Formats: sequence, structure tokens, C-alpha cells
Amino acid sequence: MCGRFTIVPTVDFHERFGLPAGPAIAPRYNVAPGQEFPVIVRGDGNRLVPMAWGFIAPFVRDTAAGRPIINARAETLLERPSFRDAVQEHRCLVPASGFYEWKKEGRRKIPFYIRLTGEPLFAFAGLYSTLRDIAGGEHRTFAIITTGPNRLVAGLHDRMPAILPVEREETWLRQGPVGPADLASLLSPYPASEMEAFPVSGAVNDPAKDGPELVRPLSGLEK
Repeated sequence: MCGRFTIVPTVDFHERFGLPAGPAIAPRYNVAPGQEFPVIVRGDGNRLVPMAWGFIAPFVRDTAAGRPIINARAETLLERPSFRDAVQEHRCLVPASGFYEWKKEGRRKIPFYIRLTGEPLFAFAGLYSTLRDIAGGEHRTFAIITTGPNRLVAGLHDRMPAILPVEREETWLRQGPVGPADLASLLSPYPASEMEAFPVSGAVNDPAKDGPELVRPLSGLEK
């Protein structure tokens, strides 16, 4: 699964994701479920839209009572009523610099930070939903798609976020239907050889904490 991630924008962030020029995006080192985060959607062109992390299905009538879903399994997107329409019509990119997983060691869970070794920015495949409440207000929410783990992440968790290779981001955003073969090709585990993982401070467990110290590698003594 993916329960926390980071975004540390580079100076070419907007160019990297085909976005029009805009204000700088603030770095965030501990994005947590329920928080608002800008995701990339396709309209006349790519655009950033703030949404809450926690997908609420479009058929939910009471947004306050809806159960937010932070992750969507790639293998069942076409089967789950919550995601069947979204995967055809409301795909998005979730820009990121890395993500966290926890490894169980005895009674402890050690957080690990995972990132790409050659890319400071990448994108998770995501889905989004827009609901209107009875007062006419809009509620935009998103989920991150997960897939089976590669050999690096398998030592930490049995799922990992679906990271899209740069050349497949455009395909994922492109409007139009997708089938099982398309999803299997687009949402495969990212190559382990192009990623690294290392233990970090347990401070990341607190969603109120946010700073570059959260992604500093721990030494063996600190663990």
C-alpha cells in the first residue's frame, strides 16, 4: 500500500509534468491521508487541482458519511463499483519524490523511505472523483493505485504504489477507455534496480511532522 509520501519539487516541476507556468509548489515530506494535495488532471491541457487524499465513490450521497479509500488495487479496478467509471474517465497523476513503507522487526515497525535513484520526480497512477453536496459544494478526492511489489519493496510490504515510467504518464492521462491488457501494461511494478530504500526516523509516524529530516537515512546505531 501507500500511506505516506513526499514531494520535493525541482525548479522545472511545471515543465516536467507539462503544466502551464505557475507558483512554486512547497516541498512536503509527510503527505498523509485526508490531507489536501495537488494532483495532475487532463482538461484542455494538464493542470494541477487540489484534492483530498481519500477517494469517495461518486455514487455516495452523503460525503460526510462516505468512507475515504486511499489506495486502489490495480488488479480489481475494472471490477470494483467504486472505481469502474473513474478508471475510464477520471485518471490522474500524483506527483511525488518518494514514499514510505514500514518493516516489522519484532514488536517494532521501522519506517523506510523509498525513492528512484535517477529521477527526483515521478508520478503515481491515481484516480479521482468529484462530488457535489446538497449545498452545491464540490468535493474532489483521489486514490493512489497499488500493484504487487518488486523485489526491493517485497522485503517491506506486499503492495507498492503504481509508479508510471515517464513515457507512460501521457498514456495514463489521455482520455479514453482502457481494458485489462492496458492496465496490466501500465500498472506493472516499477523496476527494483532503479530504486533504493533506507530506514528513517519514526517521527514520520506523526502526520503533523514535516521537514527534510524525515527522509534522512538512519545509521545502524539510530535504529
